[in-house]
Amino acid sequence: MNEILAVAVAAVISWLNFVLVDTWMGLPEAPGVKGADVIGRSIKERGGDLAGGFFQGNIVCSPDASAGTILAAVACYAIGTPEGGFIAAVLVYFGNRMCADPGYAGTTGALTMTCIIAATSLIGFTPAEFVVGMLIAIVTIQGLYHQGSSRLLGKIAKKMGRYTKLT
Repeated sequence: MNEILAVAVAAVISWLNFVLVDTWMGLPEAPGVKGADVIGRSIKERGGDLAGGFFQGNIVCSPDASAGTILAAVACYAIGTPEGGFIAAVLVYFGNRMCADPGYAGTTGALTMTCIIAATSLIGFTPAEFVVGMLIAIVTIQGLYHQGSSRLLGKIAKKMGRYTKLT
């Protein structure tokens, strides 16, 4: 398979995995830690969406599905088998507990990405393509334009019934 095409497909799959898992687990609804509240409100003040800002703040301040997804891909790559993702899931679980994060989005993201890597390996995808794809996915949410990406995340949260009730 063409590597550039494989990375592009892996980026889309990774993006959908971590955004849907994090939204389903409630990241846009409320800040899980103090820093997420500060980031979310700062993004809103600059013209972004509060729920999307909370989502972005939560993934910066604790190991949520974005971290779980990339760590699973890296562990699968480093160990050479999808089982590395299970090790990543355990590490993310403990990371969440150390951050006093009450959720399981990171662990869930690591487990779903491990299953995705195992399934797509049957059609020729490699963990390395998912490492690069996940880096691209994270940059689209955290590194390009916070206001725009927060509005997109807010729309997704509304569609999934996970929009914040906070003001």
